[in-house]
Amino acid sequence: MHQTPTSLTTSLELITRLWSCDPSSKLDNKELDLESYFAYHKKQCSLALHDGGRHISARTHYDILEIAADLEEGLSRETIRERLSLKLVGPKPSNENELLDSSIDLTARLVSMMDIGVLQYGFSGRRELVWNQGSLKEFVNGYFNVPVMLGQDVKLERTFNARNLCQIGGISIVLTDNLADHLRMIDDEDKKVAIFHHASFLKCQQRYISILSAHVRTHQTNSISAVFPPGLIEETLRTLSLLFPQSDKGTAKWFRKQPYSLHIDSQVVKCGRLKADDRQIEKFKFWHDRLVILKQVFDESRPNTLSQWWCDRRNGVQWYTFWVAILVLSLTILFGMVQSIEGALQVYKAYYPT
Repeated sequence: MHQTPTSLTTSLELITRLWSCDPSSKLDNKELDLESYFAYHKKQCSLALHDGGRHISARTHYDILEIAADLEEGLSRETIRERLSLKLVGPKPSNENELLDSSIDLTARLVSMMDIGVLQYGFSGRRELVWNQGSLKEFVNGYFNVPVMLGQDVKLERTFNARNLCQIGGISIVLTDNLADHLRMIDDEDKKVAIFHHASFLKCQQRYISILSAHVRTHQTNSISAVFPPGLIEETLRTLSLLFPQSDKGTAKWFRKQPYSLHIDSQVVKCGRLKADDRQIEKFKFWHDRLVILKQVFDESRPNTLSQWWCDRRNGVQWYTFWVAILVLSLTILFGMVQSIEGALQVYKAYYPT
């Protein structure tokens, strides 16, 4: 389980079952960035197998896929724990509950890409989400379905993108594998925002939901998604389109120069571009408040360096006034230096005529 699948066919099969994709639909490797997800997969398995794997019952990818199927079925945590308990061989270990819970939490993290569970013998560096009872779908829906608290008087202009957040607002982007941390301001003083970059995961989930939606009229079903609330995946992709507009050449050029571009899901800059109507803040429900906070931090930022002054054209009059003043000051200094040098040469020639 600690080894990443080496075969492309094996990797696609694992993702198809783990991400609840329709087995009949073939996943195109060109549309997915498997490397970024399996780096996350390997890290999570390594953390769970800490101390020689003595705190988790799962041992193979097949064990994880069996639990993933139970999660997909919508079974409660208690039911899944009972099923796993029946599969334990030999006398029951004293830490049986720990072994089973660790296996369930690991699978939940791999399925939802959320930091679910407490790593008692490892450290993830992020806040964990504790899921104790009920189904995974109920837990995830309860986390994301919260009322909007902040106002609607926020405009998401075209200038509100990842490139300008960094170049103008001085806001650092921190890549996160935890969907629950997406768009969260994690450091107010240093101005850092977390961005969930696994667009391949989101696109795969979106495809699965669209397939289920196509059958919803002819099949009796209570939901079109086994884990995520309706609309969450599509809205998350729209936030990536907002921050990384696909047709914006300036953003693409800036993105390629970033040190983290080699470790990010390459699909993050291939999520399309939002039209003016789609950029309205009221069109966002799940990420509404975090977008409002991020936009407020961006609007309140003021340039501190010449490069930020050059890039910050949010106020055109102020931008032209500043650079005209810089030009006048530069010319004044230049002419002053020329006159000083000329005067010095005249004095020199007066004392030492040729």
